[in-house]
Amino acid sequence: MNSSNSRKPKSPMKFVYLGMFAALSIVLVYLVHFPILPAAPFLEYDPADVPILIGTFAFGPLWGLVLTAVTSVIQGLTVSASGGPWGILMHFLATGAMVLTAGTIYRLKHTRKGALIALGSGAAMMTATMIPLNLLIDPVYMGVSVNQVAALLLPAIIPFNAIKSVVNCAITFLVYKHVSRLIDKTL
Repeated sequence: MNSSNSRKPKSPMKFVYLGMFAALSIVLVYLVHFPILPAAPFLEYDPADVPILIGTFAFGPLWGLVLTAVTSVIQGLTVSASGGPWGILMHFLATGAMVLTAGTIYRLKHTRKGALIALGSGAAMMTATMIPLNLLIDPVYMGVSVNQVAALLLPAIIPFNAIKSVVNCAITFLVYKHVSRLIDKTL
């Protein structure tokens, strides 16, 4: 893994990359989304967090959080509009937790092993964050009881978020080094 510390974010190209990562995230959620658990077909996998994680590793956790915010709002107003403000909030908080965790660890341990630890920790943080978020927000958003949401935690919500975050982190791990080389050439 290349050092993001060598990429001081002073170049205007940084903003070009951040814009491209946001756009790619939106396109990915539009093109690739499908249910992965029969118990909850309304929970759909999408790879939208991959460009956000790549941006986080390339430019740091705070820029990753900015990228998460921008992407959450644009997605929530366009391709994922059915989620409304609750969807925007949940996406920002869940992906934000993953990005801050993974980005901070990767910034401190900037190696291949550090990337694995960072991404694993980020996936765990996202999965854990979604438990209270679903219990708090789903009853309001979906008009169901907390007990109904709690009953879905083990058969659907926790496995879904674990699978989605682990798959997105694995994809990030596989492609980041290649993307990082391209970024290094232009910054």
